[in-house]
Amino acid sequence: MSIREQIDSKLKEAMLARERFLTGVLRDLKSAFLYEEVAKKKRDEGLSEDEYLAVIAREVKKRNDSIEIYTAAGDKARAEQEQAELGILQGFLPEPLSENELLEIVRRVITTGGFGIKDMGRVIGDVKKEVGARGDGATIARLVKSELK
Repeated sequence: MSIREQIDSKLKEAMLARERFLTGVLRDLKSAFLYEEVAKKKRDEGLSEDEYLAVIAREVKKRNDSIEIYTAAGDKARAEQEQAELGILQGFLPEPLSENELLEIVRRVITTGGFGIKDMGRVIGDVKKEVGARGDGATIARLVKSELK
Protein backbone atom coordinates (compact mmCIF):
# COMPACT_ATOMS: atom_id res chain seq x y z
CA MET A 1 0.00 0.00 0.00
CA SER A 2 1.46 3.34 -1.01
CA ILE A 3 1.87 6.19 1.45
CA ARG A 4 -0.90 8.11 -0.31
CA GLU A 5 -3.27 5.14 0.03
CA GLN A 6 -2.36 4.76 3.72
CA ILE A 7 -3.20 8.38 4.39
CA ASP A 8 -6.44 8.21 2.42
CA SER A 9 -7.44 5.12 4.40
CA LYS A 10 -6.56 6.72 7.76
CA LEU A 11 -8.47 9.87 6.78
CA LYS A 12 -11.57 7.84 5.93
CA GLU A 13 -11.34 5.98 9.26
CA ALA A 14 -10.87 9.25 11.17
CA MET A 15 -13.86 10.84 9.44
CA LEU A 16 -16.08 7.84 10.18
CA ALA A 17 -14.94 7.84 13.82
CA ARG A 18 -15.53 11.62 13.97
CA GLU A 19 -11.99 12.26 15.17
CA ARG A 20 -11.84 15.95 14.31
CA PHE A 21 -8.20 16.53 15.24
CA LEU A 22 -6.85 13.57 13.25
CA THR A 23 -9.11 14.42 10.33
CA GLY A 24 -7.78 17.99 10.29
CA VAL A 25 -4.13 16.90 10.38
CA LEU A 26 -4.63 14.40 7.56
CA ARG A 27 -6.56 16.90 5.45
CA ASP A 28 -3.76 19.41 5.90
CA LEU A 29 -1.27 16.75 4.80
CA LYS A 30 -3.32 15.91 1.72
CA SER A 31 -3.46 19.62 0.95
CA ALA A 32 0.35 19.77 1.14
CA PHE A 33 0.47 16.82 -1.28
CA LEU A 34 -1.83 18.64 -3.68
CA TYR A 35 0.28 21.80 -3.56
CA GLU A 36 3.39 19.74 -4.34
CA GLU A 37 1.67 17.92 -7.20
CA VAL A 38 0.58 21.22 -8.72
CA ALA A 39 4.01 22.79 -8.22
CA LYS A 40 5.70 19.86 -9.93
CA LYS A 41 2.99 19.62 -12.60
CA LYS A 42 2.23 16.04 -11.61
CA ARG A 43 -1.45 16.47 -10.74
CA ASP A 44 -2.59 13.64 -13.03
CA GLU A 45 0.00 10.97 -12.21
CA GLY A 46 0.76 12.00 -8.63
CA LEU A 47 4.09 12.07 -6.84
CA SER A 48 6.56 9.25 -6.27
CA GLU A 49 6.81 7.62 -2.85
CA ASP A 50 10.02 9.55 -2.15
CA GLU A 51 8.34 12.83 -3.07
CA TYR A 52 5.40 12.09 -0.75
CA LEU A 53 7.86 11.26 2.05
CA ALA A 54 9.73 14.50 1.37
CA VAL A 55 6.47 16.44 1.77
CA ILE A 56 5.76 14.68 5.07
CA ALA A 57 9.33 15.36 6.26
CA ARG A 58 8.88 19.04 5.38
CA GLU A 59 5.63 19.14 7.37
CA VAL A 60 7.41 17.48 10.33
CA LYS A 61 10.12 20.15 10.19
CA LYS A 62 7.44 22.87 10.19
CA ARG A 63 5.90 21.36 13.32
CA ASN A 64 9.29 21.15 15.05
CA ASP A 65 9.96 24.80 14.25
CA SER A 66 6.50 25.78 15.50
CA ILE A 67 7.01 23.88 18.75
CA GLU A 68 10.23 25.81 19.40
CA ILE A 69 8.56 29.14 18.65
CA TYR A 70 5.46 28.48 20.77
CA THR A 71 7.53 27.12 23.64
CA ALA A 72 9.79 30.18 23.59
CA ALA A 73 6.71 32.43 23.53
CA GLY A 74 5.19 30.58 26.47
CA ASP A 75 2.16 29.32 24.53
CA LYS A 76 2.09 25.84 26.05
CA ALA A 77 -1.33 24.88 24.65
CA ARG A 78 -0.34 25.65 21.05
CA ALA A 79 3.02 23.86 21.51
CA GLU A 80 1.18 20.76 22.76
CA GLN A 81 -1.16 20.85 19.76
CA GLU A 82 1.82 21.06 17.39
CA GLN A 83 3.45 18.18 19.28
CA ALA A 84 0.33 16.05 18.79
CA GLU A 85 0.32 16.85 15.06
CA LEU A 86 4.02 16.00 14.91
CA GLY A 87 3.37 12.57 16.42
CA ILE A 88 0.75 11.79 13.79
CA LEU A 89 2.96 12.90 10.91
CA GLN A 90 6.02 11.03 12.17
CA GLY A 91 3.99 7.83 12.09
CA PHE A 92 4.06 7.96 8.28
CA LEU A 93 7.83 8.41 7.98
CA PRO A 94 10.31 5.53 7.87
CA GLU A 95 12.57 4.97 10.87
CA PRO A 96 15.26 7.68 10.81
CA LEU A 97 18.90 6.71 10.44
CA SER A 98 21.10 6.97 13.51
CA GLU A 99 23.86 9.55 13.60
CA ASN A 100 26.46 6.78 13.20
CA GLU A 101 24.70 5.44 10.09
CA LEU A 102 24.54 8.97 8.65
CA LEU A 103 28.22 9.49 9.42
CA GLU A 104 29.15 6.32 7.52
CA ILE A 105 27.18 7.51 4.48
CA VAL A 106 28.74 10.99 4.69
CA ARG A 107 32.24 9.50 4.82
CA ARG A 108 31.51 7.19 1.89
CA VAL A 109 30.13 10.04 -0.25
CA ILE A 110 33.15 12.22 0.57
CA THR A 111 35.71 9.52 -0.22
CA THR A 112 34.07 8.26 -3.41
CA GLY A 113 33.58 11.77 -4.76
CA GLY A 114 36.94 13.16 -3.68
CA PHE A 115 35.22 16.21 -2.23
CA GLY A 116 36.88 19.05 -0.32
CA ILE A 117 35.56 21.81 1.92
CA LYS A 118 34.48 23.90 -1.09
CA ASP A 119 32.13 21.07 -2.11
CA MET A 120 30.16 21.03 1.15
CA GLY A 121 26.84 21.88 -0.52
CA ARG A 122 27.28 19.16 -3.12
CA VAL A 123 28.13 16.56 -0.45
CA ILE A 124 25.05 17.52 1.60
CA GLY A 125 22.89 17.27 -1.53
CA ASP A 126 24.30 13.85 -2.45
CA VAL A 127 23.78 12.52 1.07
CA LYS A 128 20.23 13.90 1.25
CA LYS A 129 19.45 12.32 -2.12
CA GLU A 130 20.69 8.96 -0.85
CA VAL A 131 18.98 8.93 2.56
CA GLY A 132 15.78 10.77 1.61
CA ALA A 133 13.37 11.30 4.48
CA ARG A 134 15.41 9.05 6.75
CA GLY A 135 17.97 11.76 7.54
CA ASP A 136 17.61 15.19 9.12
CA GLY A 137 19.11 17.96 6.99
CA ALA A 138 20.62 19.84 9.94
CA THR A 139 22.32 16.69 11.24
CA ILE A 140 23.64 15.87 7.77
CA ALA A 141 25.03 19.40 7.36
CA ARG A 142 26.72 19.26 10.76
CA LEU A 143 28.31 15.87 10.01
CA VAL A 144 29.50 16.95 6.55
CA LYS A 145 31.03 20.12 7.97
CA SER A 146 32.88 18.20 10.68
CA GLU A 147 34.18 15.63 8.17
CA LEU A 148 35.37 18.16 5.59
CA LYS A 149 37.42 20.26 8.05
